[in-house]
Amino acid sequence: MTQWKAYLGDRAFYRKMLSIALPISAQQLITVGVNLMDTVMLSSMGDAQLSASALGGQFINLFQIFCMGIGMGASVLTARFWGMKEKTSLQKAVTIMLRVAVAMASVFTFAVLFFPGIVMRMYTPEDTIITYGVTYLRWLLPTYFCIGLSLSCTNVLRSVGQVRIPLLSSIFAFFMNIFCNWVFIFGHLGAPRMEIAGAALGTLIARLFELFFICGYFFFRDNRIGYRLKHLRMRCRDLLGEYIRICLPVFISDGLLALGNNAVAMVMGHIGETFVAANSVTTIVQQLSSVLTQGMAHASGIITGHTMGEGNMEKAQRQGYTFLGLGLVLGCVAAVVILLVRGPLIQYYKVSEETRAIAWQLMDAIGFIVIFQAMNSVLTKGVLRAGGDTRFLMAGDILFLWVASIPLGMLAAFVLHWTPFWIYAMLKIDQVIKCVWCIFRLRSRKWMKKIRASNA
Repeated sequence: MTQWKAYLGDRAFYRKMLSIALPISAQQLITVGVNLMDTVMLSSMGDAQLSASALGGQFINLFQIFCMGIGMGASVLTARFWGMKEKTSLQKAVTIMLRVAVAMASVFTFAVLFFPGIVMRMYTPEDTIITYGVTYLRWLLPTYFCIGLSLSCTNVLRSVGQVRIPLLSSIFAFFMNIFCNWVFIFGHLGAPRMEIAGAALGTLIARLFELFFICGYFFFRDNRIGYRLKHLRMRCRDLLGEYIRICLPVFISDGLLALGNNAVAMVMGHIGETFVAANSVTTIVQQLSSVLTQGMAHASGIITGHTMGEGNMEKAQRQGYTFLGLGLVLGCVAAVVILLVRGPLIQYYKVSEETRAIAWQLMDAIGFIVIFQAMNSVLTKGVLRAGGDTRFLMAGDILFLWVASIPLGMLAAFVLHWTPFWIYAMLKIDQVIKCVWCIFRLRSRKWMKKIRASNA
């Protein structure tokens, strides 16, 4: 019984977990709410504009996931250094992270500035959608630097337990985005009716607000990390090797995930406009049902990093099993939520009957996949990553996404012409395989790696 209690965790464990997970989940919920309002408002403009914003948003999501890779990779180090009380090493890790984020933002900005049509043509061959998508991307051109800096700083703040500031930023940005969308999409309060361009402008204004709010606090107010603009000039060569060893696999892993998600979007885009529109509806539901899982994944990574930084490996192993069980529970809850809300939500959208029929099948597939996805997220984005086992996770992303999911999804869609349920299930089959694979890795204890601090 005592052993079971050790695995179930005590009040202090759950108190710390909830203090991290709930604000992060609330922030995820707000983000989903913004996406939901964008989708609902644009659905009244027809399937073409809805599809264009969804596919154009995929390229921005590609960059966002790259940034998550940069930020989450750095947070593996910062969480561990926080537990080790190595503040100088923590600041050096942040400096390297910010330099990489700015370089990545420059690449994506260049691509959209000079080749927006090529970017959209990757996702769909339909000229109408491409035209709308180019407009959408051009209005959002400055967002890459906004996302790169604010998201990177957010991940670092979370890694040291500072979760309220990002939450407040998202709350303000949420209302700002909704108001600006209402004004510019439909042309209220004397503003021009901009439709899809208005949706992009509303998002841009919200992103600019997040940049000034998050980075203003991070560089000028935060005292936990004590990072200031002068630290951007820090010499970080002694930590660079350790940063590359831990963070590069995370960046590659998340980058490949982003490219894989884009490949999935390309498959859907070439199936047809109705499939893309239906997926836009279901994507919101999937995100909405997994907000608690995302918060749990972040919390598991932060707590595991702190525990291992304190040198308590046995406790970290027990906590890993606890987080896995919580992931299973949340996955089952998410599946039930999807089955309960799919009918009313699909009917709420102003889309064609064919789009509604496809969305219904996709909801069934998501309800099955989300159970494995929840457990998978807790391990891959949380426990195992915080343990420093980033190379193993990179190998899993390469193997299962690119060898299983994408080929099987293309086979189901273009050769076998299966129903939308099975197409989506095949495109997401890596979540099932990787979940089982990572459970065995957790049991092996090989995921716990040592991390070296800087010399200074």
